[in-house]
Amino acid sequence: MAHTYSIGVDIGGTNTDIGLVREDGKIVTRRNIPTNKYFDIEVYLKDITDLVKDMMKENELDKIDGIGICAPNGNSYKCTFSGATNLNFKGDFNVQEIVSKYMDVPVYVSNDANAAAFGEMIYGGGKGMKHLIMFTLGTGVGTGIIVDGKLLLGATGGAGELGHSIVIPGGRQCGCGLKGCLETYTSATGIRRTALEMLENNPSYDGVLSKIPAEELTSKAVGDAANAGDPLALKIFEETGNILGLAMANACSFSSPEAVFLMGGPVKAGDVLLNPVRKSFAENLLFVYKGSVDVRVSELPDNDVAILGAAAVCKMN
Repeated sequence: MAHTYSIGVDIGGTNTDIGLVREDGKIVTRRNIPTNKYFDIEVYLKDITDLVKDMMKENELDKIDGIGICAPNGNSYKCTFSGATNLNFKGDFNVQEIVSKYMDVPVYVSNDANAAAFGEMIYGGGKGMKHLIMFTLGTGVGTGIIVDGKLLLGATGGAGELGHSIVIPGGRQCGCGLKGCLETYTSATGIRRTALEMLENNPSYDGVLSKIPAEELTSKAVGDAANAGDPLALKIFEETGNILGLAMANACSFSSPEAVFLMGGPVKAGDVLLNPVRKSFAENLLFVYKGSVDVRVSELPDNDVAILGAAAVCKMN
């Protein structure tokens, strides 16, 4: 059987990663360019299409299924993305219009959490599933929701912002303007905030976390301490897991997924986070869903997830 290929483009503030992806999820060729060197979107996208043509030539390909772009504020409906605060080009850009000047190929756009969810379904642990939810824990909390094999986009294309569902009314101030959002407690940043609060509230604690200067304290440090048996670190992750498990259970009442996937830095801590997540999830899950929803860790490799997610977006239509 002849292989089919698509291109995944991950636009980061510093670098843009581009990969030629085979239908089985193998990244055949990679390139990258420095995003922050570009001030003109037209020049930037032309250089990307030049690289795509080079990759096709190198692999003796006449055609690809499309170019999937994972971008800040990516809008799948309009095929646009917005110049975010960490990009030099500002405003909204219709990517298909610009790319079509240089290459005759379909272009698809998505944000990173939606792309990760779709990538999980096409290339990862969600293969064969038609209903799943992905929670990505990073600086914030992103989510992608798949129902009937299709990404849930909603009226504006911005559906699936479960990181901004309110879990603690009147709680922590979120950058979005609301208070008590999920991401203020369960993102890497949120875990750090919980750690600082608990350290302040437990002045007699003299474990490993008390030796780390506040500005150097990270969720990874908390995870390492928890895995070494530190009681305060375990308590931090227990509280984080309780909140995350509750939010995941609530999400199931909305879309009845086959699985909820977790990915991102904090998830690497393993069972010290996953055990309280699973316990809280089971306790808060509506009885009609019990036994039908798995809690899973993403099977997409860390270094490949952005490219695979972007390439998977080509298969959305």
